[in-house]
Amino acid sequence: MAWRLQHERGVWMDLPVVGETAAVIASVVWSISSIFFTSAGKKIGSLSVNAYRTVLAVVFLAVTHVILLGSLLPVASGAQWFWLGLSGVVGLSVGDSGLFAAYVTIGPRRALLLMALAPIFAAVGAFLMLGEIIPAFDVLGIAVTLAGVVVVILEREERSGELPVPKRVKGYGVAFGLIAAAGQGVGLVLAKKGIELYPELTLDPLSATLMRMILGALALWLVLVAAGKWPELRMAARNRKGIRETTAAAILGPFIGVTLSMVAVTYTQTGVAQTLLSLMPVMIIPVVWGLYGQRTSWRGILGAITAVIGVATLFLN
Repeated sequence: MAWRLQHERGVWMDLPVVGETAAVIASVVWSISSIFFTSAGKKIGSLSVNAYRTVLAVVFLAVTHVILLGSLLPVASGAQWFWLGLSGVVGLSVGDSGLFAAYVTIGPRRALLLMALAPIFAAVGAFLMLGEIIPAFDVLGIAVTLAGVVVVILEREERSGELPVPKRVKGYGVAFGLIAAAGQGVGLVLAKKGIELYPELTLDPLSATLMRMILGALALWLVLVAAGKWPELRMAARNRKGIRETTAAAILGPFIGVTLSMVAVTYTQTGVAQTLLSLMPVMIIPVVWGLYGQRTSWRGILGAITAVIGVATLFLN
């Protein structure tokens, strides 16, 4: 019965343009969750934020999985657990740790702009792992995306109302952002492989998300405890405001947002899904303007739009 529910794709199957709609909504909630994650990261540290939000996400997803699909854990083959688990480790443990560190060091606007590079890493990952050839025209998309990112990264803070960031710190932030983009891009390729491993038995997106989150959370906690971070994690748990913000962000990001991203990957072409999921650099601009009064300069807006156009060129030609 569970396999049949997954094959029929559960509650999602009768909705029109569900993949495209899910991707746009995911971009919106991820943009909002970035504000919560940034604030929480400054209170309890980016590693603690990532650790606790994965646990919270597993709980939310498991309860929802029971309600909608009738089982606590997804029914899947060992191979599907492997690929989706590896996707969770790469995308949610490594990638998101980099993203939260980037939030804290260079702010959500620049961090999300660097995430526009994720499709490039996805294209390279698909070439290396799946043998997908990168068309010559896609090189133009890569160049345009990189140009947009560079324009914004080199922008001076006084033009956007943001606090000045030392060059060394900005360099670290950019490195964290690149790790995040690589994690998301490669993680998406791995997730797609796991979801479509058996075309006749496609996993429900909610099941795929739960599988990614369980193994991603397990890997992250094992690494942190082995690295001696347990005292830091315990201290972070005592910061009630930081945990509240982490909880709110976990509901929006890894629960609602990641589930919707799996819906998008399942119900539309990978390129369309990744392009719409990459709208965050544009969507975050009015958010930081409204919350912090950070009026992004025309250069920053142009760079963000250019990056998104590059992503669209990369995948939609």
